[in-house]
Amino acid sequence: MDLRFVLDPDLTPELREHIIALWVDVTNAGGAVGFVAPVTADEVRPLATSTLDEVADGPDQLLAGYEGEKLVAVLVIADNRFHLKTHWRVLKRVMVHPDTQGRGHGAALMREAERIARGLGLAALHVTVRDGLGLDGFYKRLGYREIGRLPAALRLSPTDARDEILMWL
Repeated sequence: MDLRFVLDPDLTPELREHIIALWVDVTNAGGAVGFVAPVTADEVRPLATSTLDEVADGPDQLLAGYEGEKLVAVLVIADNRFHLKTHWRVLKRVMVHPDTQGRGHGAALMREAERIARGLGLAALHVTVRDGLGLDGFYKRLGYREIGRLPAALRLSPTDARDEILMWL
């Protein structure tokens, strides 16, 4: 089933809870979206609330993907909040529900973000990727290139530190 995209949907309490649930499901399935599994909604809620408040209050934007009426994908198009960087954005919290992965939803979500960025006259998009999951290959297939790494920047546990990969389109 194709995705229907909505840019900046009304962030109702119900939608906020759906996003938190998606965030929990993605994390607990092994997704790299700011947490390490296992997590609960109560653990995700503070970061989700601040992230969504920055969307509601601007200048960040939320791109939501729906399969029918069900929310199955989101990402945040984050403003850099610096006048010399107004020509590009950072894509954050790129999530596709684990039950719908393998259907091309991730690629469709990223292509829609790129379409929106071009419509806004932006010159580039940036993502950061947790090493060790093969996500850099996904982004490379979409035209992103690795522009650097922050060695052992992400400490998942006392014995597991991962590089943060910087990618650019």
